[in-house]
Amino acid sequence: MEYQAPPFFKTGPTPLARLLILAALSLVLLVSDGRFHYLAPVRQVAAVILYPLQRIALAPVGIARRIGNFFVTHSSLRTENVRLARENFANEGMLQELKALRAENARLRALLGARQRFGVSATAAEVVYAARDPFSRRIIIDKGMRDEVEAGQPVVDEEGLLGQVTRVYPWLAEVTLVTDKSHFVPVQNLRNGLRAVLSGTGSDGVLELRFVPVNADHQNGDELVTSGIDGVYPPGLPVARVSQVERSATRLFARITCTPVAGVSNHTQVLLLSAQRDLAPRPAEQANPRRKGKARKR
Repeated sequence: MEYQAPPFFKTGPTPLARLLILAALSLVLLVSDGRFHYLAPVRQVAAVILYPLQRIALAPVGIARRIGNFFVTHSSLRTENVRLARENFANEGMLQELKALRAENARLRALLGARQRFGVSATAAEVVYAARDPFSRRIIIDKGMRDEVEAGQPVVDEEGLLGQVTRVYPWLAEVTLVTDKSHFVPVQNLRNGLRAVLSGTGSDGVLELRFVPVNADHQNGDELVTSGIDGVYPPGLPVARVSQVERSATRLFARITCTPVAGVSNHTQVLLLSAQRDLAPRPAEQANPRRKGKARKR
């Protein structure tokens, strides 16, 4: 048989012809796009068509990146949370300290105002601790003999009378509060001028007027101040306010309970007022003439 070459259309152009054709087509496209911008719409259409494919191709990389960021963010958030919790704890302590300092500053300002209001010289002191006896109402302050503290000095706060110095040590002093059972204060009713004796009951918020007749004119809300007739307390110091009056025909005396105006159990700064001025000596008691007559008869 005789061999014949394959037809031209079946075999196609040679590789060199293909190269030349494609090179010419590329030059034409470059010139037309560079000079006339004919291929811009074609590129936009191709970009729209290829965009989903690009997103699909980049999806594994994005997923891996998000997973890594999740763990990194979670760890950093835990660390940040621990740091913020520590800072919050420290700031809370500083805030509480600031509140305490503000309250103490306000009390000291009030004490300075009270010193001017009482009109006598006063010394500031701080409560160290309460007495050990649970059945008494006494406190210990940080002023003593070296600060010229004397037994009998009145102790007040910015509201009124707290008690009296009853025992003095070199660096400390013991103060018996007005609520102690053994403490008595001569008082006067501001409304009508009636005098009475106010005593403690052993309870921090309760005082009692002793030996008051049933018909005495004391009413709820009456303010009681020191009368000054004892020579210990300056007159006019606020002491208590009448809270309840009970009268009964079966008893000789009325039962009158009062509430102290001073903070007898909730303050740490107090004022020691100077001792009351010297009073005139008491007159000498005259002998009973009947006793003299009896003695002569004997």
